[in-house]
Amino acid sequence: DRQVHEVQSYMGHLETSDKESVHLVENEIQARIDNIFSNLERLEILSSKEPPNKRQNAKLRVDQLKYDVQHLQTALRNFQHRRYIREQQERQREELLARTFTANDSDTTIPIDETLQFNESLQNAHRGMDDLIGSGTNILQGLRDQRVTLKGTHKKILDVANMLGLSNTVMRLIEKRAFQDKYFMIGGMILTCVIMFLIVQYLT
Repeated sequence: DRQVHEVQSYMGHLETSDKESVHLVENEIQARIDNIFSNLERLEILSSKEPPNKRQNAKLRVDQLKYDVQHLQTALRNFQHRRYIREQQERQREELLARTFTANDSDTTIPIDETLQFNESLQNAHRGMDDLIGSGTNILQGLRDQRVTLKGTHKKILDVANMLGLSNTVMRLIEKRAFQDKYFMIGGMILTCVIMFLIVQYLT
């Protein structure tokens, strides 16, 4: 516990340390953390040799210390990562401020060329979309014209069908009348034959 508290106090010095001494503080904290981990390994071995009634409590105590030290290790690494990012940004800013650009500097012309190419690609894409929309509009108009034509054709087909239906009705009536006339003719012929037969028999 004492060693853990010492590391925690050192962690508090990191934020207030200057650039020259912060590395020394980090190295000191890391050395103390490594020492605590080494001691915890020995404590784990000793806790496993405790009597059964004390072994569980000893193991819980070691696990708690290990968790605290791992938390300190993570905090140290996070601080180092933030410090590295901050120093890198400061170094890049100083390099940018210290640099002098010329009219033919390749570092300035390349981004401009890339920007022009990007804008040209966007314009080409816009033109392609306009052409595509125009083609779609023409296709849609053609489909509409075809729809109107099909409607007219359908109406003509219905008219022809109605005319054919009327013609079929007339044909059926004619056939029916011809069928009736045929029976009338046959009946009349038979009746005429009977009358002629009776007249011949009666006169002779």
